[in-house]
Amino acid sequence: MSVLPLVFTSGWASGINAYAVILLLGVFGATGLTDEVPEALQRTDVLVVAGVLFLCEAVADKIPYVDSAWDTVHTVVRPVAGAVVAALLAGESGSLPELVAGAVGGSTALMSHLVKASTRMAVNTSPEPFSNVGVSLAEDLGVAGIITFAVFHPVAAAVVAAVLLLLGLVTVVFLASRVRRFLRRRAQRREERRPAVEGAHRPPG
Repeated sequence: MSVLPLVFTSGWASGINAYAVILLLGVFGATGLTDEVPEALQRTDVLVVAGVLFLCEAVADKIPYVDSAWDTVHTVVRPVAGAVVAALLAGESGSLPELVAGAVGGSTALMSHLVKASTRMAVNTSPEPFSNVGVSLAEDLGVAGIITFAVFHPVAAAVVAAVLLLLGLVTVVFLASRVRRFLRRRAQRREERRPAVEGAHRPPG
């Protein structure tokens, strides 16, 4: 069977939490639950680094405004991770060219990352922090569930991931006004901080 469904699903999940994808696939491969995972993802050093970064993301992702800053940094990281994981999966399977797999995984990761980042911006317009925690937990559980499902039922998992991606894109359209509000607030905060920073660096006299 072609590895394309697993490539697509791992790309979607990487756009939300790339470290969880690497960690889960590596653990599944190391424990023998699947033979689709390449050796590179099963290495102990890779699992340790992925685990540490996953814990960092689990904390940062639940703090208002810190989560959006984290998402900004990962605008490049998540699509690249999605492309690399996809290429490794294709190389292990041999049923799909690695370049094609990388393109599918990377582009899918980019789209799901943009959905995640936009949703977080909209959530951050709310004054209370509990919505961030709830959304973050839902994302973590969703990634864990869909990757686990994909290992045993790749085609069905890919269908679920495609539906979730489509629903996410539609949701972003409806949340566009909140995203613009978040961006305006962030710009205002930068303007408010600028005089204080300039005053702190101004020589006495």
